[in-house]
Amino acid sequence: MKNSKPTILVVNDDGITAPGIKALIDVVKELGRVVVVAPDSPQSGMGHAITIAKPLRMDQIQLYEGVEMYKCSGTPVDCVKLAVNKIFKGKKPELCVSGINHGLNNSINVIYSGTMSAAVEGAIESIPSIGFSLDDFTYDANFEHCKKYIKIIVKQVLEHGLPSGSLLNVNFPNGGDLKGIKICRQANAKWAEEFDERVDPYKRNYYWLTGVFQNNDKGDDTDVWALQNRYVSVVPVQFDMTAHHVIPILNTWEFNV
Repeated sequence: MKNSKPTILVVNDDGITAPGIKALIDVVKELGRVVVVAPDSPQSGMGHAITIAKPLRMDQIQLYEGVEMYKCSGTPVDCVKLAVNKIFKGKKPELCVSGINHGLNNSINVIYSGTMSAAVEGAIESIPSIGFSLDDFTYDANFEHCKKYIKIIVKQVLEHGLPSGSLLNVNFPNGGDLKGIKICRQANAKWAEEFDERVDPYKRNYYWLTGVFQNNDKGDDTDVWALQNRYVSVVPVQFDMTAHHVIPILNTWEFNV
């Protein structure tokens, strides 16, 4: 008899001991069989990096009762690749969820995020995938107000699936009293970056990346607007990066040698 419970792969980029992944596990273990594969140390900002110049290690551990868990020496994307190839052995899970990230992954942050890149890798493997992030970078962030919305969104994706080549980017404002869920587009916003230059004891220069987040998008249908107005933002994302609207323009250019 086929197991009626779906199998759910849980990944993150803050590391397998991060409170955010514990909060996500608490929700999804009520909805299916949970398998966790997560980095053995924080991997924030790794984007879609993979490990090719050194071997990967993956060891089974037991942190939470009733949950199959593995720590991996690689990146968030490595975790998904190893899970699909070595744990599931090609029999893919029904869902991949990533997070809950300590810090937002709205707007342009989706490009740099290890959390979202793990979810993107799940979608590349044709697994319905969701990335979850909270507007709180602190280690002891409170994720309780996220849980009921995670459950709603996960249940909908398990029921309906997602169109091929797509996934969901979900972000939560910090604190309670949320107004609900808002389906959004990615805002046109970016970081105005600076590098704080310092000198080490050996008189060598070194740099800390800093910056200010700038929102150049005044629309009321964006993820930035939704979060500022106390909504959970849900943005459908795709990994096909083709700028389809530019193809007709390029076809008018002269490329003949």
